[in-house]
Amino acid sequence: MFDPCSFHIGNKKLRKQVWIWFFLTTLLISVFLLSASKAHAMAGATAPIKKMLKVETNENRWISLGAGYRGTGLWTENPNSGNLNDGAYSNDNARLYLNGQFNQHLKFEVNTECFFCNNTASGENPKMSYNILDAIVKFEYNRYFNVWGGRMLAPTERGELSGPFFQATHDAFKTPFFSQDFSTKFGEGGAGRYGRDDGVTFWGNAEPGIIPGTLGYAVGVFRGLESSKIAGPNPGGTILTAARVTYNFLNPEKNPGYYTSSTYYGKAGDILALAFGMSYQKNGAGSFTNRSDFLGFTGDLLFEKVLPRNMGVTTLNAEYKQFYANYSTAAFSDRDCFCMFDGKSWTVTGLYMFPTKIGIGHFQPYGRFTSVQPNASSNREEIETGLNYIIDGFNARISAYYQHGDLLMKGLNYAPGVSGPTLDVFKISFQLQI
Repeated sequence: MFDPCSFHIGNKKLRKQVWIWFFLTTLLISVFLLSASKAHAMAGATAPIKKMLKVETNENRWISLGAGYRGTGLWTENPNSGNLNDGAYSNDNARLYLNGQFNQHLKFEVNTECFFCNNTASGENPKMSYNILDAIVKFEYNRYFNVWGGRMLAPTERGELSGPFFQATHDAFKTPFFSQDFSTKFGEGGAGRYGRDDGVTFWGNAEPGIIPGTLGYAVGVFRGLESSKIAGPNPGGTILTAARVTYNFLNPEKNPGYYTSSTYYGKAGDILALAFGMSYQKNGAGSFTNRSDFLGFTGDLLFEKVLPRNMGVTTLNAEYKQFYANYSTAAFSDRDCFCMFDGKSWTVTGLYMFPTKIGIGHFQPYGRFTSVQPNASSNREEIETGLNYIIDGFNARISAYYQHGDLLMKGLNYAPGVSGPTLDVFKISFQLQI
């Protein structure tokens, strides 16, 4: 059983490395603080660039270009020596955004991504590639009814619909994935990639009036897991359905379409959003000889409070998942197994953003706990604590954080008998968007 208090540094070398990590983090943030005046000047200088990235004939006919990058430096404990390794750098995401609209109702979105961007060595699979992430044609009639078609996010959980760039923390994806994110490819043997699949989504929102607040919905039909006639659990070619319902009891969340964010840094006022999502595909898990249906449920909560008298902003994110994929454990020995998670998981994150601006940003300490409990494999857990430095919301942020648990080493392997050591990991991450 994981003990949050079990972390200790038993030798001088590890203790020295921790102090080096702390020093580097402090130094990194200090550079930003000391360069505050220059940064403000740069912000003014880059304003014309943003205007140049949007071409507009009128308010209903335009096209825009954007970009986003996320990176992480990480130091992982060596399970044999107990010391931290020399460190590594991860290219987490590198995206280009292309959005536009032809008129008030007809719009489009095309995004690209560096998929598996760290897999550059020979023999690594899946291999790094730069390709289309989203390709969506949008018909948006009114707030109550809209249709998106193409390659897009399946509407399930807040964590997935916030994507990596609109999360409250940098290393956000901890609980088991739905089909389209568990998969690494499209076509036979795949169910999508990076949370995307090909399909159609209907979405909208309204104010029921019975209970104060806003009700949002999104329902989609997708290709889901595809199999050949001789390999994989879905030779019949069944489709996948996904749905999500959200109720905002306080202020509404204003995002494009059915997308979400995991925080608003207090700019949206008080938020209390409760949501439920699901995904189902017949023969959506297991192997050709040991198959099962896949049914996944999720519930998530976002509570954000702007404290009175300018006392800062508190944010709480919570998520619970229950997946049903009761294929035989014999499927783990089959080469064609799409071995989805079967069990339950939950995660909770609490954050507090200080009201005072220090240098060019706000400090935001946080803590997080995650528990993953497969039915046929060993449990895995992780505790995380860190500090965000919010410079410009989701457009510029630095994060330094510490993780402790066995979630990293056990990963997505839900086979019986899986074991892995409990490790300490230190990370410094950043993200930029324009």
